[in-house]
Amino acid sequence: MLTTLKTVYTDTCAADLAWALGREPLPALATLELELTGAKMQLRLLGASHQVLLEEEQGTCSETVACIPGSSTPLPLGVSKRMGDWEYEFAARVETLSRGQFAGRAQELLALVAEHPHGLAGVFPGSPHAFTAMLAQRHEGSVQWRTWHAYPQDGQLVATRTRVGARVPVPAAL
Repeated sequence: MLTTLKTVYTDTCAADLAWALGREPLPALATLELELTGAKMQLRLLGASHQVLLEEEQGTCSETVACIPGSSTPLPLGVSKRMGDWEYEFAARVETLSRGQFAGRAQELLALVAEHPHGLAGVFPGSPHAFTAMLAQRHEGSVQWRTWHAYPQDGQLVATRTRVGARVPVPAAL
C-alpha cells in the first residue's frame, strides 16, 4: 500500500534516527494490520519514521525507529537480544547515493512495497523521494520485516532488517 502522508517532513537526517524496543504505540499517520500465520502485526508510519507492533503466542514486541525527542539510543548497526521465548535480531545500514542513483533506488523500493500485500509506504509532501517504506513476511518460523527511510536532501537511504523468532534450544553436550 502506498500513501501520501499528511504531515510535514520531520526527519532531518539519517543521523537523527534512534532505535527503541518496548515503546507504547505512538500516533501513526498510516497503518497496515497483518496476520502472518499466527502472528498479528501492525506496521505503523510515524511523522518521524516507523513503529512495528507484533503479537504472537510467545508474547509481544514493539520496535520503534524514529527521530525520538530526548532519546539517547542512536540507531545501532546491529542488535541481538533474547526476549523471553524469542530471539530478536536487528541490523541497520546507511547508504549514500548520487542524486541519480537515489532517485532510481527510491522508485524501485516504492514500486516493490506498493505492490506487495504486506507492504506499507508513505511519501512525505514536498519530494517524491522522501519516504518511509516497510515490508513484512513470515519465513521459517520467524517474523521478519525490512524498512527504508529516505533522506533525498543528503542522498542517504537507511535500510533496516529485523527478525523475531522462537529461541532455538541448544542441544545437550554429548
